Amino acid sequence: MKNSKKFLALALALVMVFGLVACTDGKTNPTAPADPTEKVDPTPDANPTEAADPTDAPAGPNADDIDDNMTSEDGKYQVAFITDVGQLKDKSFNQGTFDGVKLYAAANGKSYKYYQPANGDQATDDDRYDAMKAAVEGGAEVVVCAGFMQEAALKKAAAEFPEVPFVFIDGYPIGLDNVAGISFQEEQSGYLAGYAAVKEGFTKLGFTGGGGGTNPACCRFGYGFVQGANAAAAELGVNVQINYSWEYGAAFQASPELQSMVSGWYETGTEVVFACGGSMFQSVVAAASANDGAVIGVDVDQSFESETVITSAMKGLSSAVQWAVAKVYDGTFSDIGGQGTSLGAKDDAVGLPTATWSLKGMNVDDYNALLAKIVDGSVSIDADYEANFGQTYSNVTVTVI
Repeated sequence: MKNSKKFLALALALVMVFGLVACTDGKTNPTAPADPTEKVDPTPDANPTEAADPTDAPAGPNADDIDDNMTSEDGKYQVAFITDVGQLKDKSFNQGTFDGVKLYAAANGKSYKYYQPANGDQATDDDRYDAMKAAVEGGAEVVVCAGFMQEAALKKAAAEFPEVPFVFIDGYPIGLDNVAGISFQEEQSGYLAGYAAVKEGFTKLGFTGGGGGTNPACCRFGYGFVQGANAAAAELGVNVQINYSWEYGAAFQASPELQSMVSGWYETGTEVVFACGGSMFQSVVAAASANDGAVIGVDVDQSFESETVITSAMKGLSSAVQWAVAKVYDGTFSDIGGQGTSLGAKDDAVGLPTATWSLKGMNVDDYNALLAKIVDGSVSIDADYEANFGQTYSNVTVTVI
């Protein structure tokens, strides 16, 4: 990906408190996104091991307080959102992305609407295209599309409506200047989660991912999780086992089958499971609650959803959307259109929510020190899961289920 830029001071700082899905602290002001091209020193004069106070962030609305369905006086909706598979209110990827749409629109007096492609989890490329076409015909001045499965429909819709900018979240360049691909370095966030889990004293871990192993973001999360667990295990001189599965996650939905599988993991010794797949989280939490297990959430801060959640591997969905949509209205969309922008730790766009985690084995100072090493490159995390996931790890045994 090109154009990995300094991202959004409003996103996270070093404490990753942008989790607007359920968090009432650390609210941001979406009317003034920071310039992501501005270079920021990763080792500021202030003590980098001290977590920023989330109450210092500019006051702003909570996304949950903004209605999902608004009525436009003229019947037109300026900022449109095309959902990924799964539920809109999945308290994860879809919801975190839509939060960015709502927050920008509400703060800037724009009308907004979400469009769910027909046929739910069985939606086709034609269904997604129809949703994009409906958005444009409904007055969309910018269309935000969530998930890599939007690619084929985007190629058709963006070519048909070249005057309309499209923001492709979890996306990449597709050869059209009116499409901005925005991706995240999920392997870094996954690494931090795996590292923290082992530092917490857990040696039997689980990962259950969405998309059936075809979703690049989930694959990066999972691969990073294994690498982080291995690094912490090597430091501690322990051996770690990880159950690793894409079963029952193709549709990113909760299911009895998924809950049963994860319950079996807990019953046979698994201590913590990384739930990486939208509404799959609900099944994992149910299994954890029944078995006194722990859960690691994904995409947004999910600690507010269950006491079983010890931390979450986060990425700045809401803030990325606000930043990209703002560029449509300030006339600078051409800076990102036709390109891919990859956001990671150096952009304050991935990490763990130190303000809400329940971790005891790693303190905020240790976390920030590790994050700084990721930023400066002294800790290297591989993203090429296709080539390297199946390697032999020094201190981790991965059982793929």
